[in-house]
Amino acid sequence: MEYKTLSNGVKMPVLGYGVFQIDDETTERCVADAIASGYRLIDTAQAYGNERGVGAAVKASGVAREDLFIVSKVWVSNYGEGATYDSIKRSCELLGVEQIDLMLLHQAYGDYHAAWRDMERAYDDGLVRAIGVSNFDPTRLLDICTFARIAPMVNQVETHVFWQQGYAHENMENLGVAHMSWSPFAEGANGFFSNPLLVQIGEAHGKSVGQVALRYLLDLGVIVIPKSTHKERMEENFDVFDFELTDDERAKIAELDCGRSMCFDHTDVQLIGGLLQMIKGQMQS
Repeated sequence: MEYKTLSNGVKMPVLGYGVFQIDDETTERCVADAIASGYRLIDTAQAYGNERGVGAAVKASGVAREDLFIVSKVWVSNYGEGATYDSIKRSCELLGVEQIDLMLLHQAYGDYHAAWRDMERAYDDGLVRAIGVSNFDPTRLLDICTFARIAPMVNQVETHVFWQQGYAHENMENLGVAHMSWSPFAEGANGFFSNPLLVQIGEAHGKSVGQVALRYLLDLGVIVIPKSTHKERMEENFDVFDFELTDDERAKIAELDCGRSMCFDHTDVQLIGGLLQMIKGQMQS
């Protein structure tokens, strides 16, 4: 396994396992399979509703706690001074751990500055080893880095071969923030798994389309968290450290960049409006 050193010195695996849209019971089995396959980074979130399943699998794995890197995220309905801190403590309880390795703010909506102050407090108190954000565009990331006492160490954003986030990546590097990808396979959109170029490159290396895509992102310095509920695919996704792409192959993959979201477009006012109304309802219930 390769590691990335965050701005505070914490070492984070560059490849992990994500559990988005997996129910709690299935999550326990999947995380157990992932850990058995060699994964040491597990990415979950309060909004996923499966932190308990992650915790159960971690406890049963037999792997030392210090050898695992657990990531979770605070949901927007838990933003606010006091509320965010309490939600982090609740996440620790559900995960069955005294400390979460990396806690992120899930979205750049609501009172994220107040939430961030609680994140800083949780970091100071040792509830978390590192703190960061998710889905923060370059201007929102600059905003929080400018006014925060402790700058985010990670920003997790949609990143894949069809949206390579070059401008955002450069901005993160300038701010000392590690770039983490969600949905590195673009949720299969745009003919991802049958893309002729990725298929051709995969055949040249004896690798799958997914492995080529992951290797490309890793070469860019992006942390990746592929998801699968099938153990054989988990093992395949993990097996990306024994080959290298050529400069020519990387140049061709760079040309696949469409420069836009394939999964969840944060510039879609109607889509985001619906999300915000849902969050508002959660906060009022």
